[in-house]
Amino acid sequence: PMADTMQFDLVSPERNLLSAQASTVAIPGSEGDLTVGPGHEPTITTLRPGILKVETDKGAEEFVVTGGFVEIGDGVTVLAEKAVPHADMDQATYEALVSEAEAAYRQIKEATNNEPGPVDEAAKLLMDMVAIGGHIGLDPKQPNF
Repeated sequence: PMADTMQFDLVSPERNLLSAQASTVAIPGSEGDLTVGPGHEPTITTLRPGILKVETDKGAEEFVVTGGFVEIGDGVTVLAEKAVPHADMDQATYEALVSEAEAAYRQIKEATNNEPGPVDEAAKLLMDMVAIGGHIGLDPKQPNF
């Protein structure tokens, strides 16, 4: 019989946020959202800004992630650029993340002389970052494009 849980690790450059047995992990992937359970085929995917949800034996945990990588093998390892537990996500923290995404967007816009490819990518990341506010009940901060 297949195990009903798998090892889950969420790591950011600052700290290890969670190491637990998980039954499912909902991932905001750059190719679309995916839910992973034990026995999923091995794969590596990239994260976009969004909400990562983990079902553990202690209940559901949610984290706001801004990007990074997910390695799916025997377990799931998430290497996030930034990850903030939902409980710690207040309006100020959220607005700081949006401002950061906005600054990155401006920088790319200038550096690439407004080339559609990189600028569209940066704009999409910025919009994903803005959308998080609505998902977790904060006031979405409107960026200036």
